[in-house]
Amino acid sequence: MKNTIFFLLILFSIPVFSQDAEYNVASYLNEGKKAPNTHYIGEAWLNAIIHDDQELGYNITKATFKANSTLDWHKHDSAQVLIIVEGKGYYQERGNEPIILKEGDIIKCDKDIEHWHSSTKSNDVTYLALYGGGQPTTWTEVLTQEYYDEVAEKLKSN
Repeated sequence: MKNTIFFLLILFSIPVFSQDAEYNVASYLNEGKKAPNTHYIGEAWLNAIIHDDQELGYNITKATFKANSTLDWHKHDSAQVLIIVEGKGYYQERGNEPIILKEGDIIKCDKDIEHWHSSTKSNDVTYLALYGGGQPTTWTEVLTQEYYDEVAEKLKSN
């Protein structure tokens, strides 16, 4: 994880050394804005670190989900990489068993693969989501509290 954070710090420091008089500096540490309660259960905070940058062609969003919060099933029109920077969360792709992701874990979800991710029942989770430009999310199905609770019970021993 230290290498990931170091890489991100280097990446975001590059503009500081350019010759332009104006800088656009984002903060990885900023919690962001509370997300509207759409397509998820619980409480989520989003910080769009890089968003719709045509030159880069990808986005980076820091997301923090408070314990017992989850996203609905969804997919993206590009691959998505999740880097877990703090806490623990659940992750599942359609047709596969759910797993627990913890600080330091990195997982790639391929383009158009239906999936969901969340905090665990008792832990917040913060992750960086890296994904392509364009329409990043297509919501496909509501993830019910009952299903989330079943996953939590199943993974409790992990």
